[in-house]
Amino acid sequence: MENIEIIDSVCTYCGVGCDIAANVNVTTNKIESIFAHPDGVVSQGKLCIKGKYGFDFVDSLDRLKIPRIRKSFLVKNPEIKECVDSTLIDLDETWYETTLDAATTAVAMKLKSIQKEYGEKSVCSIGGARTSCESSYLFQKFTRHTLNSPHVDNCARVCHSPSLKGMRTTIGEGAATNPYNDIYNCEFMIVIGSNTTEAHPIISNRILDVAREHDNLAVFDVREIKLHRFAKYKAIMPHEANLLILNMLAFTIIDEELYDESFIAERTKGFLDFKAKILNDPYANPKYFEEIEGYEYLSKMIPKIAREYALKKSMIFWGLGITEHLDGSYAVMAITHLALMTGNIGKPGAGLMPLRGQNNVQGTCDMGMLPYYDPDYQTPKEIGLMTPQLVDEMLEHRIKAVLNIGEDLTHIHPNLNKVDKAFENLELLFVQELFMTDVAQRADIVVGVKSAYEKTGVYVNAMRRLHLSQPLVKSDLPDDWEVLQILDNKMGGTASYKSSNDVWDEVREVAYRRFSGASYIRLERHRKRGLQWPVHTEDTPILHQLDFRTDDGLGEFHYHQYKLRGMVQEILEKDLTGYHLTTGRTIAHYNNAAQTSRSEKLNKRYDEDVLLVFEGDKADFPTATVILKSENGETTPLTVEFTEKVQPKTLFCTFHHARSKINNLFGDKSDELILTAAFKSIKVEIVPVV
Repeated sequence: MENIEIIDSVCTYCGVGCDIAANVNVTTNKIESIFAHPDGVVSQGKLCIKGKYGFDFVDSLDRLKIPRIRKSFLVKNPEIKECVDSTLIDLDETWYETTLDAATTAVAMKLKSIQKEYGEKSVCSIGGARTSCESSYLFQKFTRHTLNSPHVDNCARVCHSPSLKGMRTTIGEGAATNPYNDIYNCEFMIVIGSNTTEAHPIISNRILDVAREHDNLAVFDVREIKLHRFAKYKAIMPHEANLLILNMLAFTIIDEELYDESFIAERTKGFLDFKAKILNDPYANPKYFEEIEGYEYLSKMIPKIAREYALKKSMIFWGLGITEHLDGSYAVMAITHLALMTGNIGKPGAGLMPLRGQNNVQGTCDMGMLPYYDPDYQTPKEIGLMTPQLVDEMLEHRIKAVLNIGEDLTHIHPNLNKVDKAFENLELLFVQELFMTDVAQRADIVVGVKSAYEKTGVYVNAMRRLHLSQPLVKSDLPDDWEVLQILDNKMGGTASYKSSNDVWDEVREVAYRRFSGASYIRLERHRKRGLQWPVHTEDTPILHQLDFRTDDGLGEFHYHQYKLRGMVQEILEKDLTGYHLTTGRTIAHYNNAAQTSRSEKLNKRYDEDVLLVFEGDKADFPTATVILKSENGETTPLTVEFTEKVQPKTLFCTFHHARSKINNLFGDKSDELILTAAFKSIKVEIVPVV
């Protein structure tokens, strides 16, 4: 008879961090189904299709289970081949299979020779946001302290680094201020640059619940999305107009004196200078939109949204549609300015909600997997380089080794032609992965590791909530931190953790400001609820109730003027030619689709990246497939689908499938402060495929 056990854990997909429960056949060691408990604090008893059906990857036949070494790598490194030769088994013309001991020995030998020849800083570590806090913590510790290289980074570089930068500059903390359920306490909501129903469905459930009942939602996007159906204010805006619009909201609040004088006086500084700058900014007055053909209605809609936001308990939600721009960090500062002016922060039902992407991107940043922060956002002994800078260093032959965990560097990063050239200059690319992803295919040495559903570890979701995952099924594969510990010892380090709990207890000491009270015992007890950091005696659902996390406790205003460019400039100059592309997600897939593409129920819904084109632009698309070209590169052929949901002369495409080469289109244009790629707008040329 089948032995079915229900095991509670946490979803492996997006930053929402849903509590999940699995029906597991203990006899066969298989997940039969996944669901959410009705009393789950994050899930509220509901899961999106990824959470519910996307577990097939665990048993996928192409799971990477046996470590591999590239044959050509051993030809170039005969002394390493001699050392591991007895363990090698022929796999195919490219790879040998080997043991974990031999693979880590090979990595350690090559790291030592590279650092001896090129210096300690010739090595970098990238990735970690798909793995647990314990593994991310040890990854940065191993790199900084055993390898003595300051170069660590993670996938926040291509998503929410501008949120961290913008929020820390203005309020001293780069994380969501309120729990998701506070949505039910708010009176007005603004969503900007987030296709929430697709990217963060379980948060959008709450937004839609409130919007249906109170008609209190404003949605800004460059195309029509599902959220617009339920919005009181349906704002479709031109590409790259985020900062323009956010400053206009602030202008209205100041011009009409809707700001909270007592909050500004008691809890902020720099407002008078900010006020003077914005009132003298020709781009900040909403009337500017009267000159922008096709978008004139925004001149009246923006002030209406500003008034409701200022006079009600309000929350703002944003995603990569804000951060992946040249002015991403400045746009986030503009968002926090709105909260500071109106007192919409530090209280129930009012706050700031950056919707983080990866399941543990918040936790990985908390662990110090960033070049300019140690764990707990402390200053490191030496500040390293960000990923785009590291790519440049590879091209200059100064970075010679990359250690990579769970980040498909050659798929999700911009300017892939440049990345390809940079990677050709490496002498070692070591990857820890579940599958032979695009970057794993290019690696010299690859080690298969446990997935989130096979291990114990802490994950931190988009609202700072820690969940302790536990294995749903058993696996003989190592965890990421276990591979790193072996490597650490072979590089002369002293890591000697017996379990992930040991690693976490060290995190609680090192990052005590946030995690001192979050023991495994407490996290086990509150597995369905989780705990929101900072956790000491109790956790902290709402931040900034008394002070901001700046040096003096005051929120700060840092005004930045919008710079005229791109589509807005073209419209004003009557020169809107060609097409502007933006990219995003679909609900069925997650990022590089490494896990979701292994689920038939998910993949058959969206097995290729489809290009959405405005119905009225059909004449420019005479064929069923087209190639998109930019100054940086081109895609492979994309299937065209016509719709009324995108604007004239604009295009939308997902980026989930590496074969589409979408990121070939994007170059080095990035956020001015933090180098996050400008993925959300690029001008492209259409090449019909005959």
